[in-house]
Amino acid sequence: MKNRVKELRTAAGITQQQLAELVHVSSRTIISLEKGQYNPSLLLAYRLAEQFGTSIEELYCLKENREEEDKRYENL
Repeated sequence: MKNRVKELRTAAGITQQQLAELVHVSSRTIISLEKGQYNPSLLLAYRLAEQFGTSIEELYCLKENREEEDKRYENL
């Protein structure tokens, strides 16, 4: 799932480890999130969005992700 975690983290000037500590996960979790290899729990998504002062919808590009998924289903 596409997200803006890395973009917002680097703009905030914090490391993966610092972000991990702020939201109570491991740095491996942050790495996986940034690579789009891991979908967070709702609580983690909320913590991340809160940390960056944005919404979960914006952080996880939910409208764009939904549209991409809808296109895949239309082609079946």
